[in-house]
Amino acid sequence: MKEYKFEAVIIKHETLDSGFIEFPYDVQKEFGKKGQVKVKAFFDGFEYRGSLVKMGHHCHIIGLNKKVRGAIGKAHGEKVGVVIYEDIEERKVDLPTDLETALKAFPAAKTFFDSLSITHKKEYIEWVTSAKKSETRISRIEKCIKMLDAKMKERKPKK
Repeated sequence: MKEYKFEAVIIKHETLDSGFIEFPYDVQKEFGKKGQVKVKAFFDGFEYRGSLVKMGHHCHIIGLNKKVRGAIGKAHGEKVGVVIYEDIEERKVDLPTDLETALKAFPAAKTFFDSLSITHKKEYIEWVTSAKKSETRISRIEKCIKMLDAKMKERKPKK
């Protein structure tokens, strides 16, 4: 599998607390695709599974969210070492047992959850599993079911 290794500057997203780097190669030439390409990326050695996307940009980009930037100790405007491979492995998430049980009890919510991208599934799971108290976790699972029944892709609206 071909490795793409380069340095890039972390660019701040205009409206979100997120950043991205530009992929300095021609995606269509390298991967035979014009659109999204799933990749495994290493930012200063920190592994991240994401996608190269165009999103109206002049070239393909890949995001570096707050969690990634925190893990590598880098901020917008700083250089990062990048290694990228095409990701051909199946992407799946591990559902916590209590959330899985709740989803099975609400088929419409489960069907919608199953249709979500890996990123959105992870956001819901992380929100549930980050609860410190069992009462909070139970409450979050109940809220998840309501939001999924309402077909909300993200657990909180964008600002």
